[in-house]
Amino acid sequence: MSDVQGHAGRMDSIYATQRHFYDLTRKYYLLGRDRLIRHLMPPPQGTVLEVGCGTGRNLIVAARAWPQAHCYGFDISQAMLETARANVAKAGLAHRITLAQGDATDFAPAALFGVPAFDRVFMSYTLSMIPDWQGAIAAAAAALAPGGQLHIVDFGQQERLPRPFRTGLFAWLRKFDVTPRGDLARFVEVAAQAAGGSARFTPLYRGYAWAAEVRRP
Repeated sequence: MSDVQGHAGRMDSIYATQRHFYDLTRKYYLLGRDRLIRHLMPPPQGTVLEVGCGTGRNLIVAARAWPQAHCYGFDISQAMLETARANVAKAGLAHRITLAQGDATDFAPAALFGVPAFDRVFMSYTLSMIPDWQGAIAAAAAALAPGGQLHIVDFGQQERLPRPFRTGLFAWLRKFDVTPRGDLARFVEVAAQAAGGSARFTPLYRGYAWAAEVRRP
């Protein structure tokens, strides 16, 4: 079994049951997701891609916030995609949100969606679950169209929060194969340099979450 197949299997195992109540519980601690969506600001008739779309919750919010954009999303977990497709259809947005199964570290926009590149790409609490998270950042940045932007939000290092909180949170996250990425800022900068663009890094909520952007010229 390949590493990709193994990771897909683990994600399906974790979310086979959780996907049914994922959005109800995650709204209390996946902080910064709606802030990210507000900052997307795609151009008129632009394209927006979510890497690791999960249940489709973020894509639905993005499609409603930016009604002129067409949204795309993929996930490695087939179980999550089943829930995402049902949620998108229930929201009446199947004509504006296109979904596919794919690997965040190795995807081709044209092969998955028939789109050469995207005006906006975003990753919300996905990097902390992807073993090759540096590769995922590089792949997402490579999928940007000229003038495109990559937006990221994920768990930070809790640097301005009490140590017991940090210790307890990290121990709890490990139960779900979640590892906050302490080198996030450095690898976002690497991706920005490779794209010939600029990077921005912003700690949120006293370091509970970290937000980052890559802007391609």
